[in-house]
Amino acid sequence: MATKRKVNNLLALAILSVIIERPMHRYEIASKLRERGKDQDMDIKWGSLYTVVQNMAKAGFLEPVGSERDGARPERVIYRITDAGRAEMSDWTRELIATPVHEHDAFTAGLSVIGALSPDEVIELLATRIGALDAIIAGIRRELESLAGTLPRLFVIETEYGLAMLEAEAVWARSWRAELVDGTFPDLPMWRQIHAGSMAPSDYVEMVERGMQEPK
Repeated sequence: MATKRKVNNLLALAILSVIIERPMHRYEIASKLRERGKDQDMDIKWGSLYTVVQNMAKAGFLEPVGSERDGARPERVIYRITDAGRAEMSDWTRELIATPVHEHDAFTAGLSVIGALSPDEVIELLATRIGALDAIIAGIRRELESLAGTLPRLFVIETEYGLAMLEAEAVWARSWRAELVDGTFPDLPMWRQIHAGSMAPSDYVEMVERGMQEPK
């Protein structure tokens, strides 16, 4: 079970990952996060960075160690990570790596209501998605090749994982599309009947529910 954290926002973990190097003000923190592409690894809402930093300070994960002023700009508070912040970063990372968490995504949501579309349209839409996935995969592979030998693999391991997930999705999408194209998908006749108007969706739902209630 996921731990209920004092600051339960992945932006906090991203902040800890850069401020652990040295004290920084929040503008420098944001710059480092962008520079390292952390917004590609996790959902970062930049407008909430100030609030998250404040909440982390209240929780004892960061502490102010000074301030600086650049011309007429407002004074910038400089923060450093505390021992509690270091412990939180390590514990949170352990949890993320060891504990699987079910995460909803847009593609899964679309698949859950796929019956609203006809099989032929789905075949075309899957072809479009596969093409887009192939382009993204090729781009990531080029990126990894360009970084080979310039960065330790440790710093691109999350990109490798993302690539593996995209490749697996492309394989699955191709496989299911092939079933629809060659007619081996078992529910295809019923699906076509619904969209041809010869079977009402409610009739199919009732049939499925009856079948589920039958004793084994």
